[in-house]
Amino acid sequence: MNQLLSQGTPKALLVLEDGTAFEGRSAGAEGEAFGEVVFNTSLSGYQEVVSDPSYAGQIVAFTYPQIGNYGVCKADMQAEHLALKGVVVRDMCRTPSNWRSEGSLPELLAAEGVVAIEGVDTRALTLRVRESGTMRAAISTTDLDREHLLARVRESPSISERNYVADVSCAEPYQVAGATEPSAFARSDEPRATHRVVTLDCGEKRGILAGLAAAGLDVTVVPWDTTAEQVLAYEPEGVFLSNGPGDPRVVPQPAELAGELLGKVPLFGICLGHQMICQAAGATIEKLPYGHHGGNQPVMNLLSGMVEITAQNHNYGLDFASLGPIVPELSGGYAEHEADLRAWSQRHVAPVVANERFGRIRLTHVNLNDGTPEGIQFLDLPAFSVQYHPEASPGPHDSAYLFEAFRRLVEGDPDYLAIDVREGRRF
Repeated sequence: MNQLLSQGTPKALLVLEDGTAFEGRSAGAEGEAFGEVVFNTSLSGYQEVVSDPSYAGQIVAFTYPQIGNYGVCKADMQAEHLALKGVVVRDMCRTPSNWRSEGSLPELLAAEGVVAIEGVDTRALTLRVRESGTMRAAISTTDLDREHLLARVRESPSISERNYVADVSCAEPYQVAGATEPSAFARSDEPRATHRVVTLDCGEKRGILAGLAAAGLDVTVVPWDTTAEQVLAYEPEGVFLSNGPGDPRVVPQPAELAGELLGKVPLFGICLGHQMICQAAGATIEKLPYGHHGGNQPVMNLLSGMVEITAQNHNYGLDFASLGPIVPELSGGYAEHEADLRAWSQRHVAPVVANERFGRIRLTHVNLNDGTPEGIQFLDLPAFSVQYHPEASPGPHDSAYLFEAFRRLVEGDPDYLAIDVREGRRF
């Protein structure tokens, strides 16, 4: 245990909605925070996690035992400010050692007003969330009465009662220039022309913008509530729908935008953007028991049969069957939906459904941990989306090819997803 715990660090208390409580010490700002508790299984990249706008409204518990050992630096921030509610760790390092470090994680959390607690048995906490699902919780350095804090937690609003996308989106449009040099997935050694795309900022990570720029895309970033008419006024060659926080079912505007743009301009979405595209097609979005949060989720690409280790951060996901009935002649002869989509990975079949509004839609990616859908492709119009994060930030980088796939889609390549993920690996 960090010896600073015994040197006057204020006490802190973590209480879950089901009554589970953990005592510890303050490791960030003093005060209290209420939010939805989730756990993240990444072994590194804690700064990218805490600065990811998708965590707005949530308290993040790290399963890795020591957090903060290599410090923090401005270059790794995924947003200008932190949007998450709180942080839970087993052991917080206050004396980092790394040549890039510009300060400690506790200092960053304190400066940003984020309440944190250390000294928690994060294994027990993770098991509790896995067994009971995500739930409301609170961290406090001021209210250390378990029963009183529990009562306040149970009175606190759920994450579905607030539009967190509006909190983390940009206020005004801005531009990010694309790179003209060939990327790792370029088809020639010659410099490439850039393409104009518009990205809808629902809480976009800076790593995503870097991935789009590296693929040679000139990006105009617009606020979350921009209309289709305003987007098309930029005359984009493609539109990207970003990641973001909260319950997608209570933020209808991006889904309505996606519905208006599908078929008019090439479309790519990730995470919340994926869910919005699916909603535009009439799909049902469900809340997962405890979501996917971490950098070690195995996803099979059903088109290539290859497995990508992916970074993910979401509590909601697509019900693939709600997109429409299976088309047997395009699905290996199979006519029924599967509750566990790993059946399709075992068959090496990418099933296709007949969507009432947009025609044929193919399942392209499946999570091998729980059999949930991770990606879709529209076959009768230029659009695709994935549930996970191809930019990772900091890693893994198995899925970085998807930014190049978007570029190829913009260029009109019918086989835009036919990319060998072994090309362009960084490591």
